[in-house]
Amino acid sequence: MRRPLVAGNWKMFTDPSTARKLAGELKEKFADCTWVDVVVCPPFTSIQAVVGSLDGSNIEVGGQNLHWESEGAFTGEISAAMLLSSGCKWVIIGHSERRAYFSETDKRVLSKARSALAAGLKPIVCVGETLDQREADITEKIVEAQLDGGLGDIDDIGHLTIAYEPVWAIGTGKNATPQQAEEVHGFIRKLLAEHWGAKAAESTRILYGGSVKPENASALWREENIDGFLVGGASLKADSFLRIAESVK
Repeated sequence: MRRPLVAGNWKMFTDPSTARKLAGELKEKFADCTWVDVVVCPPFTSIQAVVGSLDGSNIEVGGQNLHWESEGAFTGEISAAMLLSSGCKWVIIGHSERRAYFSETDKRVLSKARSALAAGLKPIVCVGETLDQREADITEKIVEAQLDGGLGDIDDIGHLTIAYEPVWAIGTGKNATPQQAEEVHGFIRKLLAEHWGAKAAESTRILYGGSVKPENASALWREENIDGFLVGGASLKADSFLRIAESVK
């Protein structure tokens, strides 16, 4: 059985002081959450403050992005080794906002995933379609292309998590119905089986991300192929994030 995973993407919110306070609240509230893996991904400037606040807890920390090279003249970037040395164990790769606003391609996602895995980080690789693509009935085509291009030549996906995030449901207050989400999650698992084998497909966690809230998490969680959530705004409030984690109990 796949162990549930709930990850919070804090995006460009919180300075070190507010991040430290939020992390402290999470440490207290999640002390008894033994049924779920929990990850928070603060801004780079807040990582060390969060790692310090969460010391001794069952919550792990991740980065929101990384560069594909180990070092170099890449102003404003951060490497896998830098994330690791700051206390991170996870990293989000290919988030729809990175794809949309920073022209991140599937080829770039692949290079970042390779870099993360080589360094020992656990990537959460995001895939998902826009509203226009869904209305054109090409969701599966888009998701398959993103998986093939972003992960296609990685031999071992054992330390990797997939996050399906319909772009039209991120930060909009909309969300895919449980049935819509499950259709895509099931399709992703089928693709994993075809490319990496049944064992890898069965063990790989697939998260749902797209305006996840305490109010819709339980219904989504009941679907067979949804293994947890990549949470945006609701992860910035300790109580709401805890309620989402409790929905997968």
